[in-house]
Amino acid sequence: MDKQRVLFVCVHNAARSQMAEAFLKKYGGERFEVESAGLEPGKLNPVVVEVMREVGIDISQNKTKSVFDFYKQGNRYNYVVTVCDEAQSEQCPIFPGIAKKLHWGFIDPSGFTGSFENKLVKTREVRDQIEAKVKDWLKVLK
Repeated sequence: MDKQRVLFVCVHNAARSQMAEAFLKKYGGERFEVESAGLEPGKLNPVVVEVMREVGIDISQNKTKSVFDFYKQGNRYNYVVTVCDEAQSEQCPIFPGIAKKLHWGFIDPSGFTGSFENKLVKTREVRDQIEAKVKDWLKVLK
């Protein structure tokens, strides 16, 4: 059986798309080839690295990548899933041969303010929402 190719896209590839990629790799097993990228790649969010470590997933060595680089390379995906807000998702290029474009909107952890502990609490909420969405999607695909 051919693997389903999935690309998760957000603004900076620093938080939401990285978490979604990690969870699909964890729960999707060998069924998927998963990547993530950003519209304007930034720096991996250290709070996200920490909350993922809390659930046993190490993304500390991940690099941020550009969705436009993947597009220029002619990469093909069965699913392109935007995890940013609606307006930003419209900036995502249309990949050749896409079967489905999905949008899962999540709050951007880079916008969280307050103490480090407060940012952890809010980022955990986003992490848990993304994990639940990935699990629900996998149930639908079976």
